[in-house]
Amino acid sequence: MPLPDTMRAWRVTTLGEPADALSLDEVDVPSPGPGEVLVRVGAVAANFPDVLLARGQYQVRPELPFVPGIECSGTVAALGEGASGVAVGDRVVAAKIGVLAEYAVVPAAAVQKIPDALTDVAASGLTIAYQTAWFALHRRAAIRPGEWLLVHAAAGGVGAAAVQLGVAAGARVIGVVGSEAKASVVLAAGAEHALIRGVDDVAASVKTVTGGHGADVVFDPVGGDAFQASTRCVAFEGRIVVIGFASGEIPSLTVSHTLVKNYSVVGLYWGLYQERFPELVAEAHAELMRLFEAGSIAPVVDHVVPFADAPAALTALASGTTVGRVVVEVAG
Repeated sequence: MPLPDTMRAWRVTTLGEPADALSLDEVDVPSPGPGEVLVRVGAVAANFPDVLLARGQYQVRPELPFVPGIECSGTVAALGEGASGVAVGDRVVAAKIGVLAEYAVVPAAAVQKIPDALTDVAASGLTIAYQTAWFALHRRAAIRPGEWLLVHAAAGGVGAAAVQLGVAAGARVIGVVGSEAKASVVLAAGAEHALIRGVDDVAASVKTVTGGHGADVVFDPVGGDAFQASTRCVAFEGRIVVIGFASGEIPSLTVSHTLVKNYSVVGLYWGLYQERFPELVAEAHAELMRLFEAGSIAPVVDHVVPFADAPAALTALASGTTVGRVVVEVAG
């Protein structure tokens, strides 16, 4: 089937909130260069970095106008010279800024094949959230069976992935959420305890739940007060993994406190693994597919919006009221 000459793409044309910043434009279908793959996009999972990109607050700041969207599912439509590992017609997931469009060009190393049992909607959010959680728990924190895992924002996309992967690793999970409704979702995902932010004293509750032991591993995509609470309840030889700062506040660290309590603070920016060690990403993807097929993980989707309503997906995500992923369905 021949490729069209043009496509629809959402572009950030001015910095601001997604509803104001995004414009639906007709643009040329890109051509894959050497080592690249053209993907016919099936679905795009909204991510908080998309909101930050629209605001001009992300660590990567593309020149205006640019296409946001950082992960998608779809079908390989064309291959650039030397691209390997996939074939035209393969169903894949991909991660790269610029996928909120009907077609997207991504490096072949950023594309992974998916089984037919995964729908485009479910698969669209499988890459960044689950890869982030996997690398945080296994590579950065070296989590072990029986350890206590504290997950902040546990009902969000990456938090829910961390809960599921923590349970799959044999950890005992405590999730921190923003409401009673979200607490039930986290408990259903296998967490032993759910704490409500603003209601429960997180540090005191973690100490009570763990019998004074504290959290061996902390998964923190929030920062701010969540990080400070974690330093008060982290266990001896515990590891706090810093994922991001959804609270908008980058906390400070009293280094002497890490010495007195004997804990570690480590960072995780998953995108650097895709750039520097794509073979590790491929290994993690294979393990995630094994866990999916075994029923140990299942992407949680809050709701799906049509492509024409993509800004609404980012607005909903920015509100903090969603559970799991908000997905933009591009190709029906």
